[in-house]
Amino acid sequence: MSKRYFGTDGIRGKVGQFPVTPDFVLKLGWAAGKVFAREGHSKILIGKDTRISGYMFESALEAGLSAAGVDVLLTGPMPTPAVAYLARTFRADAGIVISASHNPFYDNGIKFFSSEGTKLPDEVEQAIEAQMDIAMTTVDSAELGKAKRIDDAAGRYIEFCKATAGGISLKGLKIVLDCANGATYHVAPAVFSELGAEIVEIASSPDGLNINEECGATATQRLQKVVTAEKADLGVALDGDGDRVIMVDQHGQEIDGDELLYIIASQMRREGVFNGGVVGTLMSNFGLEQAFIRENIPFVRANVGDRYVMEQLYANDWLLGGESSGHIVCRHLTTTGDGTVAALQVLKAIVETGETLSELRQGMTKMPQTMINVRMQQKVSIDGIASIDAAVAETEKVLGERGRVLLRPSGTEPVVRVMIEGEDATEVSLLCEQLASNVEKALLELES
Repeated sequence: MSKRYFGTDGIRGKVGQFPVTPDFVLKLGWAAGKVFAREGHSKILIGKDTRISGYMFESALEAGLSAAGVDVLLTGPMPTPAVAYLARTFRADAGIVISASHNPFYDNGIKFFSSEGTKLPDEVEQAIEAQMDIAMTTVDSAELGKAKRIDDAAGRYIEFCKATAGGISLKGLKIVLDCANGATYHVAPAVFSELGAEIVEIASSPDGLNINEECGATATQRLQKVVTAEKADLGVALDGDGDRVIMVDQHGQEIDGDELLYIIASQMRREGVFNGGVVGTLMSNFGLEQAFIRENIPFVRANVGDRYVMEQLYANDWLLGGESSGHIVCRHLTTTGDGTVAALQVLKAIVETGETLSELRQGMTKMPQTMINVRMQQKVSIDGIASIDAAVAETEKVLGERGRVLLRPSGTEPVVRVMIEGEDATEVSLLCEQLASNVEKALLELES
């Protein structure tokens, strides 16, 4: 791993392997505390998801911060976006989330928010990194930081989420809610039920080991079955830390982040709060782009990752962006991706239009997509390789305006992701196989 210890996506890794160990987290807490304590008395809020290692890392962070003379506010299990909100509410100098998001229980990680509920400024990140290289010392006993548990943290976040729904009533709607056995288990059911919906809960009994296990936004099969069996109006699947949402319509069909983004954009237009355009990513379905073109809505693609979506939103001063995975940012309502808030915006569209989720999605037609991973012996740049450029150009010529081509080297493994979208599934599959073969041949020649 590079020396850069954290960022918008945080530190993440298997428990017990570098860098996410109790010793590392203790030092990280101390380093962050020393940086924030430079401005005088400081307090930092800590939340976590439901994985078992969260107890250990919470204690390590608390100890490190206290040793640096910083007070700590503990929320216990709390969604990532709730920590961003609560950091602002309690006027904390920063918020820290202990979570590995949609990963299995044996992973964990650390993510920082500023006092405004946004990513830390680069200069603060760099200062904390520099502090990591300094030997840890403890302030005098009289200056040690104090820790306090916030007993009403969940209630505060529940009221915040309800307020973003604009006063709608969900009475008459039957919703199956999948909490991924994660951090939303004790807040999301209250949000939807207190707005009047009939709730059927699944995956809302965390035991420290079952977070994201065959449930949640990354595995909706169970939710799809329960929605149809219960004859529910729809299903909502959140991920382990609550910053993503995928929905299921009354027929059991999955509605992904691209479709939800389209529905929310349309609703914002109806409300008159839409500003500028929408940010997607390189992986956003071509059908989403085409739908926005038809409706004269500007659309730009960021690199994959919520940090890049946020960068584009700020650069353009736009309000709405997101990823196919269901990470959706409504900047007019909150400062980061929030699965519960995004779901409420979709439900608002259902209530105010009188249409079902399946009807609202019809304004966007997802195009067939095929992706093939081409392995490399070692990670190399594919920029400027003439044979690959020629193969891409030929594929784009065949597709014309009916699709798009994307070659994206993985950031975590030695593969090039070859992805093609278009109107005809058979053509897309064939073209993707041909292009992947050409890319593989070019890489073999490069490595030989």
